[in-house]
Amino acid sequence: MPKRKRTPDKLDTVQNAHRVFMQSIESTETTELTIVQKVMREMGAKGGKIGGKRRLETMTDEQRRRSARKAAKARWASAKKTP
Repeated sequence: MPKRKRTPDKLDTVQNAHRVFMQSIESTETTELTIVQKVMREMGAKGGKIGGKRRLETMTDEQRRRSARKAAKARWASAKKTP
């Protein structure tokens, strides 16, 4: 019976996954943001910082209580699920 020779050019699963990953990194292109995109990003970040404070100022006491209860229930519900 003839001996089987190993073919060094075939990669196993992990080596193939690594090769594909490295190729995908090389093929991605970095895109520069336009001026409009940069301005909109800054505006969005600023609005996010202001949003919580402004929301608390405009909410009534009852709305704040409801929101706090809902948040507490959500926190305790996740605590009960994990042992």
